[in-house]
Amino acid sequence: MDTNSKSIGIVGARGHTGTELIRLIAAHPALTLSFVSSRELDGQRVDAHVPEYRGELRYSAPAHEDLPKLGADVVILALPNGKAAACVAAFDGAGVDPLILDLSADYRFDPAWYYGLPELMREQWRGQRRISNPGCYATAMQLSIAPLKDLLAAPPVCFGVSGYSGAGTTPSDKNDPDKLRDNLMPYALTGHMHEKEASFRLGVPVEFMPHVAPHFRGLTVTTNLYLSRPLKREDVLQRFHSAYDGEKLVRVTDEAPWVSRIAHRHHAEIGGFTLSADGKRVVIVATLDNLLKGAATQAMQNINRAIGVDEYTAIPL
Repeated sequence: MDTNSKSIGIVGARGHTGTELIRLIAAHPALTLSFVSSRELDGQRVDAHVPEYRGELRYSAPAHEDLPKLGADVVILALPNGKAAACVAAFDGAGVDPLILDLSADYRFDPAWYYGLPELMREQWRGQRRISNPGCYATAMQLSIAPLKDLLAAPPVCFGVSGYSGAGTTPSDKNDPDKLRDNLMPYALTGHMHEKEASFRLGVPVEFMPHVAPHFRGLTVTTNLYLSRPLKREDVLQRFHSAYDGEKLVRVTDEAPWVSRIAHRHHAEIGGFTLSADGKRVVIVATLDNLLKGAATQAMQNINRAIGVDEYTAIPL
């Protein structure tokens, strides 16, 4: 292990994203897992649940006020929405200042926190110790819209479908395989948190209609964009290639990407690029694994940059 290695703890690690984070950290040359909290798994060995991890660590269930005493250099908050503030307050109250990365929506609208969508916000990182990780759908929507943002004639309309891992581990209709079988389940058809997030971050209103499908992981977003002037397909492609060809975790494809091909992959794919006859409407398809580029992989990009190692360390490209 590198002598400059940092210790990292995860608060709320039982969920699907927590498992992916442990896998990434286990392969990281500069991070050592120091604690993994989960009330449900308290006392159980981490390697019994995540075999890629080869240490002796067990899940624990520290109280919020005890988190600062655990001494981690980096803390990931993998908690449901609305639960992060108590943990952040515990660190602030103790005068302890680890790098904190929050996976929930709680700080995505807070200007004091860096919003960690590297492909669009990399230049705005100024060494902040508090990082808000973007939502999975919000990542796909922003990547789809940003290269054409200056030409919009109307709010982008996004139709999204995700696997049921996006509904978390708490039982509900949206993660019940029996109810999802041969089904497509619409929900939150206006005002979804990721609609608000994408609108806020892009500075333009975005309309979003999410659905859950019977597959486990991966999401697809089809975005309809009305343009203020006609474009040719090669003009649209040029904008997207210009925006993302230097990015290792965004791939621009000619054909529309399929969600079945993105499961367990760490990058997003954007393609399709279908224009109306008058050139003033373009439809774009984006896919990503909601647990990886939509959550754990993006968190690792942000942590890597914040601890001063290459952005893609321990991320399989």
